[in-house]
Amino acid sequence: MEDLHVVDGLTNAGSWLVRNQALILSYAVNIVAAIAIIIVGMIIARIISNTVNRLLRARHIDATVADFLSALVRYGVIAFTIIAALGRIGVQTASVIAVLGAAGLAVGLALQGSLSNLAAGVLLVTFRPFRTGEFVDLGGVMGTVQQVQIFSTTLKTADGKVVVVPNGKIISGNIVNFSREPIRRNEFIIGVAYDADVDEVIALLQQVVEADSRVLKEMGIQIGLNELAASSMNFVVRCWSNSGDLQNVYWDLLKNFKRALDAKEIGIPYPQLDVHLHQQTPSDAVSSPAQPQ
Repeated sequence: MEDLHVVDGLTNAGSWLVRNQALILSYAVNIVAAIAIIIVGMIIARIISNTVNRLLRARHIDATVADFLSALVRYGVIAFTIIAALGRIGVQTASVIAVLGAAGLAVGLALQGSLSNLAAGVLLVTFRPFRTGEFVDLGGVMGTVQQVQIFSTTLKTADGKVVVVPNGKIISGNIVNFSREPIRRNEFIIGVAYDADVDEVIALLQQVVEADSRVLKEMGIQIGLNELAASSMNFVVRCWSNSGDLQNVYWDLLKNFKRALDAKEIGIPYPQLDVHLHQQTPSDAVSSPAQPQ
């Protein structure tokens, strides 16, 4: 009896295969086509990803940023490939896209802070307001740019600290780049006593500035009486130098200004406090009314 059941089962299966031969062939063709779509899509995704990576690196974009953006492109192409393959075997792609959209919305709401940093990182990479190795001020944080990453930028401060600044904070604030221009200007405010001769002070300051070879004379030197302050005449001195010499030029000129003024016995005012002591006689102490306890 069992042999008869097996024979009947095989007969029924054969009959079902004969009746649904066209349907089976259609599904087989669609499955093979879906597999082919996935294979071709994977190859195309890799080619596009590698091309994007090479183009970004050719534009001297940070390797981390280039790798991330190329991977993002690759996964995007793979996602479209999978959707096309599912559509080929008869799956309703509209529902798949709706599910992916809902999942993307949920992830976006949960990671909105990180996504804002990501978007800011893309803008920083695109517009390049600063590059690795430049000295910048990012919203009050000053340092040399070590690395521009997708979500943050790493700075090394002048005293050796490493500061990681979120890109969202950078893009929403002021960006001051101290290294982008090859030359920069120093400005000094020099206060002298009121009994000094104005023309003599200007000539003396001019002589000190012109004696420094690092000052770019062709950019012009500005010296003038800037303010008649409460206790001093304040002169402004402006001169240009290479960005790499800026700080040393400032220190040296300030020191030389002091020496030159001292040599000419031109005073530099400083705050003074006069204390007047009034001696109280014994009779004044007796006549004065008693203070309440």
